[in-house]
Amino acid sequence: MLPMTRDDYDNGKTYKVKRTFLKKLYKKCIPFSRARWLFIIIIIGVIYFVFVSKYIFFEQSDSQSPINEVNNEDTELILPDLDIDPTLDFPKPVHNDQIWSERQMKVKKAFKHAWDGYVRDAWGNDEYHPISHRGSNLSKAGIGFTIVDSLDTLLIMDLKDEYKHARDWVANSLDFNIDGEVNVFETTIRVLGGLLSAYHLSGNDGLFLAKAIDLGDRLLGAFSSPSGIPYASVNLARREGIGAHFNGGASSTSEATTLQLEFKYLSYISDNYEYWDKSQNIMLAIDELKKYDGLVPIFLSPNDGQFWGGKITLGARGDSYYEYLLKQFIQTSTTEHFYRRMYDEAIKGVKTHLIDHSYPSGLLYIGELSGYGDDTISPKMDHLVCFMGGNLALGATQGRKVNDIQKHMSDNDLEDLDIGKELTRTCVEIYFSTSTGLAPEIAYFSTSDDATNDIIIKPLDSHNLLRPETVESLFILWRLTGDVQYREWGWKIFQAFEKYSKVDGGGYTSLDDVTVVPPKRRDKMETFWLAETLKYFYLLFGPEDLIPLDKYVFNTEAHPLPIFSPTSKDAQARIKKLPR
Repeated sequence: MLPMTRDDYDNGKTYKVKRTFLKKLYKKCIPFSRARWLFIIIIIGVIYFVFVSKYIFFEQSDSQSPINEVNNEDTELILPDLDIDPTLDFPKPVHNDQIWSERQMKVKKAFKHAWDGYVRDAWGNDEYHPISHRGSNLSKAGIGFTIVDSLDTLLIMDLKDEYKHARDWVANSLDFNIDGEVNVFETTIRVLGGLLSAYHLSGNDGLFLAKAIDLGDRLLGAFSSPSGIPYASVNLARREGIGAHFNGGASSTSEATTLQLEFKYLSYISDNYEYWDKSQNIMLAIDELKKYDGLVPIFLSPNDGQFWGGKITLGARGDSYYEYLLKQFIQTSTTEHFYRRMYDEAIKGVKTHLIDHSYPSGLLYIGELSGYGDDTISPKMDHLVCFMGGNLALGATQGRKVNDIQKHMSDNDLEDLDIGKELTRTCVEIYFSTSTGLAPEIAYFSTSDDATNDIIIKPLDSHNLLRPETVESLFILWRLTGDVQYREWGWKIFQAFEKYSKVDGGGYTSLDDVTVVPPKRRDKMETFWLAETLKYFYLLFGPEDLIPLDKYVFNTEAHPLPIFSPTSKDAQARIKKLPR
């Protein structure tokens, strides 16, 4: 059965009512005169106009037209009619380009406010504490995480003076010869990813390529495990991998499998395919492991290459595994079908085992499983999971606009797109359900049919870290569907950050509890606030040709990397090694 939308339902119902009405009317009108016939035709025209107007209204009001029913081969997904929650306070959509340009400039001003505070109080440090006006480092000496993570945002926002200042620091002060431990995943996605994106967006500035090669060579030390699965950390000076200090040294599955976009692009621009080999071998090893309908546990042992434990989640330690399956397929111009197969299997598993709905409104959420074979879904969803709404839409369209390809989309693609929309709506509901209008780190959903509130926020989960995932999905869905409602939701979220997270004098801060006003502040500005959250806001409110989704793929830290065709003999040889 094809997916049924509200439009499908209303169209079918309208047709059935019209057909019955016209049959009865026809029988009564046979003996009438020509004048009466003319009168009847006019009446029919009026009635037809009313019905058609109602249909057009539902067709154009996509945000009020959720799916009623979706089926696939293995399971029936019920995406119910939702009553619009008054807390969403839907604004009238704004289509005025000047207004959106002004809103984009307010995001740029917010970035400048955060950046100026960091420059004044913490220049060169990894992180910024805006309330106490100080910086701190994530490793022994620090490698300027905030600066490198922000390079491409500075370029995209055309902040020339700030970019020059940052580039000068990279040229004169960035040194990776640190005899200390750094996290392989965080260093790859933030620093290596930042350098690679800056290299491309700057017009191939050789400074960034040289720094990226230096860092990439040092990170290769993490792959020295018996299995080839990278250790969680690495000593950059010694180029030695270091296992995690818990769970028997197991690495997070998401961390081990979220290096590939960066390493493969580094191979492409440096012509050194050792990076490609090391990262591809991880995926080949995982392909051989037992999975649960494409779903994987969240720990992976570098010692024997086996999964460790059984917990399955699209939240912390699992999320970007699924993200990079799709994005590796897109990055190399859809030539590596191996990754598309793994992605499709995983999404099928998500639909079968992880999707559920809350009471009383039926919000769609993606829960967690405690282990293989246990389909008891925990109604817990990390904010991190909110990336999946945009990811599903990206997988359904491969970055192309829905209006251009809808006639050619498969039933499965249409289903994925609809689920992505519903999940993103749920994430927005989480924001607008709190007193501050900001989302907690974790939300739970009511599973009892006598519940009065869909969303449950526990005290230990009520903090907000300035995360980007919901804004990321709003940006992607806006670009792909053209539905201005995604921009409006994003604008409302941005205003909440401005109201509660902005620090006078410079910077923005994480919050301790989004359910109370005023919220207690944590005195920490994560680097991804500049690298991801504000970048996605800026792109959401900006012109559609700025970093187009059919030309770029974003790494998990929002660093745009160009989609490329792997035409070299070295790249082709590696693609041929992949199973189909």
